[in-house]
Amino acid sequence: MVPFALGGIAIFILAGAILLIADARDSWLWTCLAGIICGIPGLLTMLRHDANRRRRRALSHPEFTINDPA
Repeated sequence: MVPFALGGIAIFILAGAILLIADARDSWLWTCLAGIICGIPGLLTMLRHDANRRRRRALSHPEFTINDPA
């Protein structure tokens, strides 16, 4: 699910850059900014959910390991 969130945020960034270059109306730029801002908490939620899922899987199935990125 994380790639979908990253893709959505990237699309809003790209659209905002194109609209900024094209000197579009301010309301469209605010829409892109809102999409980026709303996408960030969704991305963080998905990352946390994936980490919890990996932890639960490692506890219930010993063959899985947790690769801590830190």
